[in-house]
Amino acid sequence: MTRYIIIGAGAVGASLAAEFETHDIPYVLVGRGAQIAHIIRHGLSYRRPRETRVVRLNAVDTATPPALKRGDILILTVKAQDVEAATDFWAWRDVDGGGLASELPLVTLQNGLAAEDIALRRFDRVYAASVKIPARYTVTGEVVVGSEPNLGVVTLGRYPHGLDETASAIVSDLTKAGYLAEARADIRRWKAAKLVHNVTNATELFAGTAEALAKAATELADEARTVLKAAGYDPAEPSERTIDISGWHVAEDSGIEHGQQSTWQSFARGTSSEVDYLNGEIVRLGRLHGVPVPLNAAFQRAAAKLARDGGKPGSLDIAEIEWSA
Repeated sequence: MTRYIIIGAGAVGASLAAEFETHDIPYVLVGRGAQIAHIIRHGLSYRRPRETRVVRLNAVDTATPPALKRGDILILTVKAQDVEAATDFWAWRDVDGGGLASELPLVTLQNGLAAEDIALRRFDRVYAASVKIPARYTVTGEVVVGSEPNLGVVTLGRYPHGLDETASAIVSDLTKAGYLAEARADIRRWKAAKLVHNVTNATELFAGTAEALAKAATELADEARTVLKAAGYDPAEPSERTIDISGWHVAEDSGIEHGQQSTWQSFARGTSSEVDYLNGEIVRLGRLHGVPVPLNAAFQRAAAKLARDGGKPGSLDIAEIEWSA
């Protein structure tokens, strides 16, 4: 039976482990720092709509990683900025019965477009995933997922293109665990579509009127879409889905607040953010393909200064961000 090694104990990784635990899917959750130490000692406080429970997880610290075996599948749930170090750590570990972990399938659940290319330097079989999940991790030992009736929406495929039995098996297990999941051969298009949304996360770091924040988000997304098309990505449209997600929504009083997505959470916790792999990815592609990216570049700079100065979300007004075409 397949065992999943979930690498990263934040909102995505810990909630995935909790659902695998609940649905009897073999796994090990591997993390580091205070979060995994709390989970090992006390379990995970796991909040879903209408219930909060403590889930005891099969969890270990990265300092004492589990022995790997043939048939394992690695799921990388760290942030994009941590993929380089994580793949370097895991790729060259021995596998019981011979071989290295670089020969095992690796699933990348990162926002942006960089994780898969980093992983391909070390792993032969990379499966990229685009993940939509309204989850929050701001308190050590706690994760909130506010969606219902399903946990999240996952689109997964072999990277850079294609499908195989492993992709289908992963999607089947995710479906069993309560996700709306589908396999797609054109996964780069779905990753690009998610990035169009993710570049708007940066607006949540700044104060401003609802109108000003909405206008900036729209313009960031429009600029990103233009750049991605120029780079040959052709972002997927929601109408192309083969699964029905129309009933999936964030429940009222679920603990998920508007304007507090993953980038906001990173700044709230005082940890590194993935802005350079979201807005910064659009900036990189724009420069490569000769497309102006004044807005994404401006928000990247502003977020970097906020992080450098130890600023918290909302401490700078969006009106102070300047950009020019």
